[in-house]
Amino acid sequence: MEYNYELILVRFGELSTKGKNKKTFIKQLQTNVKTALSGFPKLKYERTIDRLYIELNGENVEEISPILQRVFGIRSFSLAMRVPTDIDSMVEAGYQACMKEVDAGAKTFKVEARRNWKQFELISDQINRRIASYTLTHSNLKVDVHTPDFKLIVEVRQDHTYIMAHTVLGAGGYPVGVGGRAMLMLSGGIDSPVAGYLTMKRGIEIECIHYASPPYTSEQAQNKVKTLAKMLSQYQGKVRLHIVPFTELQLAIYENCDESYAITIMRRMMYRLADRLGHNRNCLAIVNGESVGQVASQTLESMQTINIVTDMPVIRPVVTYDKLEIIDIAKRIDTYETSILPYEDCCTIFTPKNPVTKPNPEKAEKFERKFDYESLMEKALQQTETMVILPKEESKHSDLF
Repeated sequence: MEYNYELILVRFGELSTKGKNKKTFIKQLQTNVKTALSGFPKLKYERTIDRLYIELNGENVEEISPILQRVFGIRSFSLAMRVPTDIDSMVEAGYQACMKEVDAGAKTFKVEARRNWKQFELISDQINRRIASYTLTHSNLKVDVHTPDFKLIVEVRQDHTYIMAHTVLGAGGYPVGVGGRAMLMLSGGIDSPVAGYLTMKRGIEIECIHYASPPYTSEQAQNKVKTLAKMLSQYQGKVRLHIVPFTELQLAIYENCDESYAITIMRRMMYRLADRLGHNRNCLAIVNGESVGQVASQTLESMQTINIVTDMPVIRPVVTYDKLEIIDIAKRIDTYETSILPYEDCCTIFTPKNPVTKPNPEKAEKFERKFDYESLMEKALQQTETMVILPKEESKHSDLF
């Protein structure tokens, strides 16, 4: 009998540690997978307590694989053959899977059986030997238990057995949506997209808030932020982006405040706006890309003075990372090249020469009392432009299997 690779076997990540919440997490993961793969209508899904099976029904696995790699909650996945749970079927399917690898240039292999159904009459080592012996007799393949060209995995279950030759690592983490929603302060820089990515990895859905100061910031800078939001949307299906007009507030700050405190007060205004918009959108936290000590507004004293204007939790995923570590992640998630495009945001353009590094909260409040920032904030929120950003279309195939 001829066996074919007809499904993808998906393994869960940290979900196995979640106890009574596990079913909820797995259900959310399946929903996220279906959303991510909505462009492949022939796919069929089967969910169990420790696996998700995706029947291909003729869909192109090379197009599906890179999308699946971006779904948080997946530890790994494999293209698999599904065969009856009897040793003859395992041997024949295993041999056929090995021959496909020979066609691709493989010369050595190792069989690794996993007997999930403990009532099966053969133990794992006996299954390994039966499949390996038949394959060695009928091919030129050699066994290499240390560094084989491929590892043939045989997962034995009561209803079916699954034969796999390759494992693709997933994104890990928790399914987006199980941890609530947070408001990401998205600039055009390197740090905040990385912070958004790491937040989603912990199962938290993000919305984005961006502060635009036209004509001091350009349309290209705004388009850069939209592109970054589009990149982040690949990990949760879509991203809601709020663009807040910040010019009037920013000019009022520089007209009424000491220049050394301008960045501190500007950040306090940004936190207030994120807080109010976040509450309106049922967000439970604010997220940003602050990292201790990178700029003057990111000393502990500055963070304390700025943070005091909100009682909403503030998540700083990269707070202890150095710049090179953040850049490494940005390159891995493909946001780096967009982030370094030379279009400045409002924070960069209005940076004072000598910003205070240990601001005093009382002094910041004294400057703020000089102008009616509440009215300016309300006006900015009323003029906020909100859009839903969808993932970019897939343009590249991968050779994952």
